[in-house]
Amino acid sequence: MPLSAATDGFRLAYDRHGQPGAPPVLLLHGWPGDRTDMTAVAERLAPAHDVVVPDLRGFGGSDSHDRDPAEQYSAAAQALSLTALLGELGLSDVVVAGYDVGSRVGQQVAKDRPDLLRALVVTPPAPGVGRRILAEQPVREFWYQSFHQLDLARELVDGDARAARAYLRHFWSHWSGPEFTPDDERLDHLAVAYGTPGAFVASINWYRSGGGAVARSLAETAPDPADRVTVPTTFLWPEHDPLFPRDWSDRVGEFFTDVTVTPVDGVGHFVPVEAPQVFADAVAAAAAR
Repeated sequence: MPLSAATDGFRLAYDRHGQPGAPPVLLLHGWPGDRTDMTAVAERLAPAHDVVVPDLRGFGGSDSHDRDPAEQYSAAAQALSLTALLGELGLSDVVVAGYDVGSRVGQQVAKDRPDLLRALVVTPPAPGVGRRILAEQPVREFWYQSFHQLDLARELVDGDARAARAYLRHFWSHWSGPEFTPDDERLDHLAVAYGTPGAFVASINWYRSGGGAVARSLAETAPDPADRVTVPTTFLWPEHDPLFPRDWSDRVGEFFTDVTVTPVDGVGHFVPVEAPQVFADAVAAAAAR
């Protein structure tokens, strides 16, 4: 498992699949996962692409220093590590693809360094939700983002692989589609990854940085047309994601100049894991544009 050079003192662990010199792809995982979320997607893309799959700051094999979350675990900080990794590997004209946290960070890369990207392929969260996130149904779903702000999260989960497994199993079961059940091997892997002392708190530094959907939705305003993301963007919007209903896709055109919303039926929040062929096909199509 190679490690990147340090950016702000953080090194990223990453896997690389396929052939250097082929069209490059950067795959970004979500919470509660790690870079192995993207294994099945990478395998499908590798024969014709150069696929880089990192752990984000605070996840998996990447560094997880005890630093101010707002400064070192925000979308901007995560994006800085990723653009440094692309530079280190000599990659440009890249398709960046991600879900959940990886989606938000990918969107940030597209804002900060559009010159490096060919296209963006992401799932929700998307901008434009606004105060709809405070409605009764979303409030019932997003409780965990408030919990992650509490020291109680550290006391109840951090350093306890059994507690981490039970906690993560809830999300992998509740957020997925009706035909998907997380298997024991997957949950055991995540229990180890998140159950190591300090690992769980490092992962929720994303939420403590203000990166969660609730904080971002309440703070966002539509940019001036000249400041919209110009990178061609595809949102793969799943049918059964309890966090992000499809009618929340109605304002994405206020934030992107070239955006397509593609429904993905039958699956939930974890599109790359539940429907890796669909995800891979969308990435390959974006690379071929």
